[in-house]
Amino acid sequence: MSRASVTEIGAPLQVASAEQQNWDQQCDVLVVGWGAAGACAAIEAHDQGADVIVADRFLGGGASAKSGGVVYAGGGTEHQQKAGFADTPDAMFEYLKHETQGVISDQTLKRFCDNSVANLKWLEAMGTPYTHSMPPGGKTSYPQDGYYLYYSGNELVPAFRGELPPPPRGHRTVGKGHGGVVLYSHLQAACRQRGVRSLTQSAVRRLVVDADNRVIGAEVWSLPAGSKAAQLHAKWGQKAEKLQNLAPGYCNRLRQRLAELEQKHAQPVLVRARKGVILTTGGFIFNKELVKQYAPKYRHNFKIGATGCDGSGLRLGQSVGAASNHLNNVSAWRFINPPQKWPKGIAVNARGERFCNEEVYGAKLGYAICEEQEGKAWLILDKPLRRQSISQALFGRYWWFQSVPALAMMLLAAKKGKTPADLARKTGMEPAALEASLRAYNQAIGSGRPDPMGKSADSCQSLHQGPFYALDISVTSGVLPLGALTLGGLKVDEGNGQVLSEQGDAIAGLYAAGRSAVGIPSNLYVSGLSLADCVFSGRRAGAAASSASVSAEHMATQAETRAETRAETRASA
Repeated sequence: MSRASVTEIGAPLQVASAEQQNWDQQCDVLVVGWGAAGACAAIEAHDQGADVIVADRFLGGGASAKSGGVVYAGGGTEHQQKAGFADTPDAMFEYLKHETQGVISDQTLKRFCDNSVANLKWLEAMGTPYTHSMPPGGKTSYPQDGYYLYYSGNELVPAFRGELPPPPRGHRTVGKGHGGVVLYSHLQAACRQRGVRSLTQSAVRRLVVDADNRVIGAEVWSLPAGSKAAQLHAKWGQKAEKLQNLAPGYCNRLRQRLAELEQKHAQPVLVRARKGVILTTGGFIFNKELVKQYAPKYRHNFKIGATGCDGSGLRLGQSVGAASNHLNNVSAWRFINPPQKWPKGIAVNARGERFCNEEVYGAKLGYAICEEQEGKAWLILDKPLRRQSISQALFGRYWWFQSVPALAMMLLAAKKGKTPADLARKTGMEPAALEASLRAYNQAIGSGRPDPMGKSADSCQSLHQGPFYALDISVTSGVLPLGALTLGGLKVDEGNGQVLSEQGDAIAGLYAAGRSAVGIPSNLYVSGLSLADCVFSGRRAGAAASSASVSAEHMATQAETRAETRAETRASA
């Protein structure tokens, strides 16, 4: 994918003052990006009394609409309680400290946990439904239809458990199919019901700043509504998202054609934002150059996100001197559950050495593979475990994207050996290393000792009956791609979401939320944590931007306008 497929960002447009500039449209708050974070920011800003415009390069939705619609919520939600689980903000905080590792302050994390119940209720008030039905069998990467509350992180892993029984905190939006579309459709509808104005098929290419370096608007390049170019843009954009899992190369070519349409047909619209601009365009996994610069180990991973995740929000912020952080943090997803039997096997590296607890959340396993094992790993099963796993994949009522790749791995792509040594030779492992890994695992199970990698007893099963099988769970696996998404972003004031400069000062008029900003999930991803942060950080930025004071000059102009209006009213009377 060439650079031409990403939004071109230019140096900011410098103007003397907002009042001396000719604007095509004006608003109080301009939200750049109409995914979950952008929608939440727009709704909150509107409800705080601001006149809001939201701009999106496509038709809205972004990575949020492609997600599973899982919101990480706890502290005692109604649905946790109905499912019979006790949870507190303090327990949620203690768990998330393990996951966030100080990427945000304890004060901000505590506020996120304290507000979790209220933010989920806020989402429900927007029309997004949740319930308490839990899938059978405990851990899964994503629950089947009919189940909407589950363990979406590492809560069941012994090393992460607190004193109380671990509660599930993954709240999947109720609806048929993937919940992301359902969740986003309600947020978008809530924006429209409020009269939030939208500029779709409109990409922001540069910010506008005044003589005091305050961000006062943006230059938006819009495709003419209803034009042939806009129709093609919508068609190709939807196809690129729909076929990404099946034909990523073809979709990359579509993205280049989308950018060419934009360059040829888009027209500039200068939008004034009297109180602030909020950047919410997602991460940068679809920007080849940025991935190469900040996260080169992930250049060959399958890309998780949407076409708009090209780092435009990050680059817009940097164009006005914004600081960034954690850009090298990437979430790599190697889910091996379902089938639910797979974590009973052992994950080994290219040498045959076991390196990770197999029951951990998929992003933790993926991180270990990519960062510690040079992207290469195998999952080892024996004959009984393979047979049990095939049965689960066939009859477990899993999603097709869970069962079909699992069956293909086990039936068509697995390496097979009569003995561990035979399997090692066929996969390039060291026979002694693989034999030692299996021996240590089996001996711990047989003697009742804890698993060497800390796996819970329920996830352990001895592997002793040949033939043995090795499933390729590496980055290069063609059957089961190892996906990745970026986590870092612009530095923001954690109290209000205002973007910070390289010197640590707040950049007047500029805010960021979602994956455009450093936030709750910027260390290591847990399912639902990003959408929960979209609500948390989006509402935070929307509230702050809507309450920002405008310039004294603008206030004077408004006063003059009101005086003139009153005079005209008196004269007409």
